[in-house]
Amino acid sequence: MQPITRLSGMTPTRSRAVVRGNLIYTVAVADTAEQDMRRQTTETLAKIEHFLKEAGSDKSRLLSCTVYICDMALKPLMNEAWDAWVDMDNAPQRACIGATLEHPHMVEIVCVAATKA
Repeated sequence: MQPITRLSGMTPTRSRAVVRGNLIYTVAVADTAEQDMRRQTTETLAKIEHFLKEAGSDKSRLLSCTVYICDMALKPLMNEAWDAWVDMDNAPQRACIGATLEHPHMVEIVCVAATKA
């Protein structure tokens, strides 16, 4: 049986990343309260990248990402940040969904990646 490793989140009831076998599951939101979709997306992606590194991977190993945004009219701004960040040689499958998010969050990103080992 494969062990499950959980990297502690900001609260005891949440993990910032969970690793089982060769898969990493992670989620992030921006720390900033500034209401700017591009900035929040950039910060959220940086956190995803950091969490992947902590779990033994990187963005080139992303398999799937689901991006939740507060307003689909702001998707082009999210896409600008995404396109500047994503590994173009290893782009993951991605979905973008309009959702009601807890204020002040404008974007929340959930990812699955493969470990390097």
